[in-house]
Amino acid sequence: MHKKFQSPRQSRRDFLRKAAVASAVATSPLGLATAQGRHVENVGLQLYSLRAEMAADFEGTLGQLAELGFKEMEFAGYHGKSATEVRRILDGFGLTSPAAHIQLNAIRTNLEQEIETAATIGQQYIVVPSVPANEQTLKDFERHAETLNRAGERTKAAGIQMGYHNHSFEFEAQEEGKIGYDYLTYFTEPELVVFEMDLYWIINAGHDPIRYFRENPGRFPMLHVKDRSTAGQMVDVGRGVINFTEIFSHAETGGFKHYFIEHDNPSDGINSITYSYNSVANIRF
Repeated sequence: MHKKFQSPRQSRRDFLRKAAVASAVATSPLGLATAQGRHVENVGLQLYSLRAEMAADFEGTLGQLAELGFKEMEFAGYHGKSATEVRRILDGFGLTSPAAHIQLNAIRTNLEQEIETAATIGQQYIVVPSVPANEQTLKDFERHAETLNRAGERTKAAGIQMGYHNHSFEFEAQEEGKIGYDYLTYFTEPELVVFEMDLYWIINAGHDPIRYFRENPGRFPMLHVKDRSTAGQMVDVGRGVINFTEIFSHAETGGFKHYFIEHDNPSDGINSITYSYNSVANIRF
């Protein structure tokens, strides 16, 4: 029997007003720091940010990231390397990989192989990064939730959790103001499916990530730490207006464990992620 779904309402105007107030706090690495003592101990990176560099020099790029101080790698493809090779390279640089982005079609058709790869590399999460453009109705999201549940049952046996990563389209209002992301959080089982909150994309959609942390406590072990300019552009962390200090202060509520920096299309990949690394390392919450 299906759950009866009701979508919570929220004010886009109220949220954007809060974001404007936050801009004074989050415009530079120094501005991000506060008097609080907590900080991100293991800064991670979603390697999609450096996909060209990884394709050109897989091992050398990972070595450079380790030298910069990164600890955790989230993969978005392995550029022809086997799981055993990936694990060897990571171990050699003192890096770990808690998660990887795996396309929905691979979850549907090749899940056992993806589980084996994740287990070999030592990953705890397999994350679906998106859903096809022609599968984004409310009925589609309910079906995706069921797919994630069934996959989660299979990954759980291997000590791995299924996850879902958002963009902005999941927050677009559909019938009666309902949104797809609410269907995903509502129809997935908390013990089987977790979420990776992409902070740029949810804020770009005009929604408040903190509300989701409060309404779904403990279900957000992963964050994509991406900044947004006042004009809506994706920028290096610390060059935009997102108040990461405030967001990170909800770590216990949301269940944050992994903080992956990402920039989808940086003009200079290494310089971009280096600036973002320094910004995140200086956040105190």
